Amino acid sequence: MAGNRLEAEKGMYDYLDLFIGFASLERGLAKNSVKAYFGDLREFAGEMEHQGINDPKDVTREDILDFLEQGLANGLATATLARRLVAIKVFFRYLLQERVLERDVTDVMEGPRLWRVLPDMLTEDEIKRLLAAFRGKDPLEQRNRCILEVFYASGLRVSEVADLRLSGLKLEDGFVRVIGKGDKERIVPVGRPAQRALTAYVNTVRPALDKSQEAVNVFLSINGRPLTRARIWTIVKEGAARAGITKNVYPHILRHSFASHLLAGGADLRVIQEMLGHADIATTQIYTHVDRDRLAEIHRQFHPRA
Repeated sequence: MAGNRLEAEKGMYDYLDLFIGFASLERGLAKNSVKAYFGDLREFAGEMEHQGINDPKDVTREDILDFLEQGLANGLATATLARRLVAIKVFFRYLLQERVLERDVTDVMEGPRLWRVLPDMLTEDEIKRLLAAFRGKDPLEQRNRCILEVFYASGLRVSEVADLRLSGLKLEDGFVRVIGKGDKERIVPVGRPAQRALTAYVNTVRPALDKSQEAVNVFLSINGRPLTRARIWTIVKEGAARAGITKNVYPHILRHSFASHLLAGGADLRVIQEMLGHADIATTQIYTHVDRDRLAEIHRQFHPRA
């Protein structure tokens, strides 16, 4: 019966109300637990609505990660963030059980005691190894190398790389135009190595992949279809494995590395905010913590009275 009710509902808040009823009546959770879940999930639903997402099917791992990072930037304790992630995981598991979702995007997300809320970043040496992971002249090798160059050069989200359009490439001017969260357009500069990789891919590789000669997305599969976010995820994973990087590498870690390396190099935080497409500077300020840790380590290592 719950499945029938769910099929009739469309909005995030409707699903949330049904979940809370399920948790309190059918699961018999304590009132305090239900109240905590409800508070955390209303915060989550509110943030998703602010980003223009009203359907759980449209929520990605990156959206959840951004939500948790926003809490981190706002000073929330690790225990609170852990509870928020648990609430989200239970909610999505319920939606999967009720066949609202075909897959659970939270199924590989560990709790903050095991998974750092602020993801690790790659060193410059690791980035060099990663970008050299796909070396062959095979068209897919060249495509994959181009994808990694674009990630690190631009700090784009995986969804933005998947949705990147040919019309958004302004390589002669050194930037790409992307549509980010909430359908907001932004201009992101890309460096010369990424410009060269994109130019070579678009001119020599992509035409062979575009069977219909009508595809609008930049990155295509062997069958000429736009690459999915899941496929791009596996390409990043494969590159990291080839490069011998033992860290948990996935698209968002390249976004973090992009921002952290810019900040370490002296870039203004507001400029980084603009490039990342953060609506609130508080979200971008998490990178000051990364840089502060680096500075503290340098101080401890080299200062005579540290």
